[in-house]
This record gives sequence, C-alpha cells and structure tokens, in this order.
Amino acid sequence: MGNGAKANMKRERNAKNAKTGPTSQSKSNEKAMNIQCQTCRQTFLQTTKAPALLEHASNKHNKGLADCFPGVSA
Repeated sequence: MGNGAKANMKRERNAKNAKTGPTSQSKSNEKAMNIQCQTCRQTFLQTTKAPALLEHASNKHNKGLADCFPGVSA
C-alpha cells in the first residue's frame, strides 16, 4: 500500500465526518435584525453602532437619533 492509497483512505474517512449542512448565515442574520427605525420601519443588525444609525436618521429623514431610534443612546 503506497502513500497515494493512504491519502485516498484518509480523504474518504474525512468526507464521512465532514459537516454537510448549509454554511450560510443569512437566516441567523435575519433573526438578529432587531433595531428598527420608527419612521420608515427599516431594520438593522443588533450590532449596529449609534453613528451608523444617526447617519440613517439624518440622511433619510432629517431627524435626530432619538426621533428614529428612541431606545438607542449615543
């Protein structure tokens, strides 16, 4: 038995143990969209920082952070 056969056997063994499920995070990202603009109802990820939310409020609605996102503090 040469090294090529050993490598094939190892590949087959590892293929059985490999994770076969989907690797996309889109479903978990949809669940994490829990910050919502009160004016236009656009959602943002829970990790979005206040400066990005303030940018949305001022550019889209000409309002302040507290007007569009009352629960978020700067």
